[in-house]
Amino acid sequence: MPGDAVRASLRTQRFEEEKIVATTVPLVRVAAVPSAHPYVTAVADPAGVRLLADPPPPGAPAGQWWPPQVLLPEWLEAHAEEFDLVHVHFGIESYTVDELALTVSALERLGKPLVYTVHDLENPQLSSQEAHRDGLAVLAHAADELITLTASAADEVAAITGRTATVVPHPTLLGEAERPVGTAHDTVRVGVHLRDLRPNIDGVATTATLVRAIADLRAQAARVEGVVRMNDRVRDEEAAASIVLLAEGCEGVRIERGPRQDDDELAAWLADLDACLLPYRHGTQSGWAELCYDLAVPVVGTRVGHMAAQHPTDFHTFDLGEPLSLERAVIDATSPAWSVPGSRRRAAEVERRRTERLSELEHVRHAHVEVYRRVLARELAA
Repeated sequence: MPGDAVRASLRTQRFEEEKIVATTVPLVRVAAVPSAHPYVTAVADPAGVRLLADPPPPGAPAGQWWPPQVLLPEWLEAHAEEFDLVHVHFGIESYTVDELALTVSALERLGKPLVYTVHDLENPQLSSQEAHRDGLAVLAHAADELITLTASAADEVAAITGRTATVVPHPTLLGEAERPVGTAHDTVRVGVHLRDLRPNIDGVATTATLVRAIADLRAQAARVEGVVRMNDRVRDEEAAASIVLLAEGCEGVRIERGPRQDDDELAAWLADLDACLLPYRHGTQSGWAELCYDLAVPVVGTRVGHMAAQHPTDFHTFDLGEPLSLERAVIDATSPAWSVPGSRRRAAEVERRRTERLSELEHVRHAHVEVYRRVLARELAA
């Protein structure tokens, strides 16, 4: 019909106009802290953003980005013509509050906007949080825009800093990669990965709670097993030894210890679980919860930070030292049919989420470009 032809022609014209705009608007040059991080590269829209490479710290091994050189006033001064704005994600623990204040002053002097994503209201790499909170306050007060990942985290950011943060959810980091769906087995497998026992991981209390919960469930004839994995190299060998002792002689719980897993190995390990137990004593948000969501592995975690708000229907809470709460959480987490590794329903759920998450990724990238354009427009208008 003529009307349909006209509408089709107008749509084609608008599409061509949008393509012209997209190819003529210059890329936003972002000095990210850090740049070579899976989250940071995922949220950077290649059609609208160019990430500068991480400047190598003097004397650091290849691939190490910390301490982040972008936060040094002398680096900012020397490279001011190469970037449009600075976007801080991680790594502020490398510098004191006074040093971060000098960073802020340098950016103001150069007329370069600062965007700060508040991933960590509590720093997982630190035991004491006082210095981290002080540094967070310096950046949050000075930032042209704040971003965080959940609405509840944004509420806490507002309470602490008096600033409003734009909420942009954590996207998938798997991209178009094929997702493993696990291998079928005849028990309910609950796994916890303690990694290198960094400060926010309570490996001893988590293992103790898991051991008691598994024993109780098996005493009730449940077909359930626990798997506790640690890296070969850990930060606390005394805690590692205690974890091994806790599991010794406990039927149905085994310890795995090996080299740090690469991304594919970790995804395969998680996919074999009926439920993944998060061992955090403090923290804010969790990239592991995101990976588990992508793999359709239900999460059982403690009530810390805002991890439960990332994917509420997949998050089941328990309390450290309370095995009954863990037993209930495991039962709830593993009740959906798609929780079973290797099943057709798990495969279908993984594929459904893959489609959902790839669409979400485009929205996340667009949201970041919008923030960048907004702060740069304000800078030009000032």
